[in-house]
Amino acid sequence: MLQYQIIGDDIQYVKVFLNPGEKIYADAGHIMSKSSSVTIQAKMRGGILSAIKRELTGATFFVTELMGPGEVDIAGVFPGKIVPIQLNGKGILAESHSFLFAEDSVNYDAKLAPLAPAILGGEGLFLASFNGVGQVFLHAYGGLYEINLMPGQSIDIEASHLLALEEGMQFTVTRVGGFKTMLFGGEGLYFVRVVGPGKVWIHSITAQQMASALMPFLPGGQKGGLPF
Repeated sequence: MLQYQIIGDDIQYVKVFLNPGEKIYADAGHIMSKSSSVTIQAKMRGGILSAIKRELTGATFFVTELMGPGEVDIAGVFPGKIVPIQLNGKGILAESHSFLFAEDSVNYDAKLAPLAPAILGGEGLFLASFNGVGQVFLHAYGGLYEINLMPGQSIDIEASHLLALEEGMQFTVTRVGGFKTMLFGGEGLYFVRVVGPGKVWIHSITAQQMASALMPFLPGGQKGGLPF
């Protein structure tokens, strides 16, 4: 069983303890540090077809494979929660940019969502696919909300707030309201209706919201920012 420790509260990172020969693979942009004894190499996980699908859907073509012995520190790019999900044959579908790392026994693929909802939904919907046996670690922006839906129970989630859901659940992407709502509603253009049974993971903020909040304080930002 993979040994790890999640450190921090609102800004978290995870320390992974690898035994000799034990492997994980990660998104290279999230690796903070590693023991000198840990070997590292870029791999085209799942073959050329899976790599191409990941590239087309906004994920990474190559992943970084790390093999023990030693320690690896991995973190997200925004304040938020690290979410370990145990897979036991039943997979998950996840927002592609949320992926941190997974055990070597977990398969990593991509599933193309319908083009318009995937683009207009904000961050790309249902693009990363994980299955097999082992743990996969995602990063939720801001707070994390988990809900177990009973058979027939449904929930509507603003598209860019959806982190992941269990594979096999029914879902539809729908536009909210009419033209006025689309322009002035302020709650995004698309909602995802997910129907149980199964588990859904939701994050409380989105990358777009984070970027918008920081914009006034960046050079050349909106009026009211700091004078630099």
